[in-house]
Amino acid sequence: MDKQTLSFRIDSDKAGALDALAEALDRDRSYLLNEAVTAYLDVQHWHLEHIKAGIRQADAGTLIDHSAVKAAMARKRRR
Repeated sequence: MDKQTLSFRIDSDKAGALDALAEALDRDRSYLLNEAVTAYLDVQHWHLEHIKAGIRQADAGTLIDHSAVKAAMARKRRR
């Protein structure tokens, strides 16, 4: 996989925490930053896919009526 160098600014306290974590894990900053970016991208991808699925359901008219949701939640609260 091709690698690319990126540069960005980060708060000093975050850089210090990153360095401390890197030392504790016997890793370098680049490793931790790559792991963090991968985790962030995974979460954002998951989120966007669920949004798209919801939009597809709405477009198809397969949503649950609001009053039905309210009634179901009211029943759960009574338990």
